[in-house]
Amino acid sequence: MTATEVPVRPDVERPEPRRVLTTVPDVADRLFLGWARLSGGFVLLVMLGVGGYLGVRATRALSTAGLSFLTVENWNPDGGRGQFGIAAVLTGTVLIGTVAVCLALPLALGSALFISEYAPRRFKRALIGVVDLMAAVPSVVYGVWGFVLLQYQLTGIARWLATYLGWIPLFAVTGDVRVDDPVTPPLIYTASSLMAGTVVAFMITPIMCSIMREVFDQAPAGEREGAYALGSTRWGMIRTVVLPFGRGGIIGGTMLGLGRALGETISVYLILSMHFEIQPHILQTGGSAVAPLIALRYGDSSDFAVSALMAAGLTLFLLTLVVNFAAAAVVARSRSGAAS
Repeated sequence: MTATEVPVRPDVERPEPRRVLTTVPDVADRLFLGWARLSGGFVLLVMLGVGGYLGVRATRALSTAGLSFLTVENWNPDGGRGQFGIAAVLTGTVLIGTVAVCLALPLALGSALFISEYAPRRFKRALIGVVDLMAAVPSVVYGVWGFVLLQYQLTGIARWLATYLGWIPLFAVTGDVRVDDPVTPPLIYTASSLMAGTVVAFMITPIMCSIMREVFDQAPAGEREGAYALGSTRWGMIRTVVLPFGRGGIIGGTMLGLGRALGETISVYLILSMHFEIQPHILQTGGSAVAPLIALRYGDSSDFAVSALMAAGLTLFLLTLVVNFAAAAVVARSRSGAAS
């Protein structure tokens, strides 16, 4: 017997092999499993169908423009071969989505925490119903409200930002305009990316709030009570238990809101003044976005121009998929999303 061999004692019982528990699904389980698989496959099939349709319709324009489709600012598909691109509208789409998320995230997070942790029990159900009802309001209502009322109420804030933060390129107002002059007409601040992003922010806040609240309510009760037992305050419990547990819900809700902000059409179309040049100044009148471009030009476009619009829609479709897949990957690594 070598030094590495261990003798086996006959009086010691060997452990039994691990038993594998199996269940035999009944008819209801099989039907539910089949229905779930069928639903998931149908959703995937629809998504592939939409992407395939856009890809086929966009082939003509993409073969003509090539890679310049992503770098050219001008949009004139009928004026010359290859003289069109989505650099300006894609930049405007990202700017409006970023403004909307930056404004909606603190509102949604604060509202979700208040409803979940601070609101009295008798008012909680009513607040949940109000938030869900706001999420069901059509986008055209938000667009009309922003066009008629909101953007003119925000010109003072836009003027203040341009006056004191104009040294930041994002808040600068270019051209022969004195932003610190009180007689400067406020129309230079309307129909801007800031106004469109603010309206979109009010649209996506209820959706983000609902997702975050659902996740916050699922925080483990034992950890909540343990934090209180250790002498923590309510805010201390939220900071150490609820927020870390709900990180996946915060990220998922934010990315879902960003996906809707990137594809919003009617409200942005009503407010934004289309300008087919890269416009990085969110306070200045003029901007562009992919979805309003399609709504604006589809009706009077030639066959080639429609192909170019389909190429723009395909780019927006792929951008939204990238955002959603990135959010799903981040959520899956969090505690609240690990089970799914």
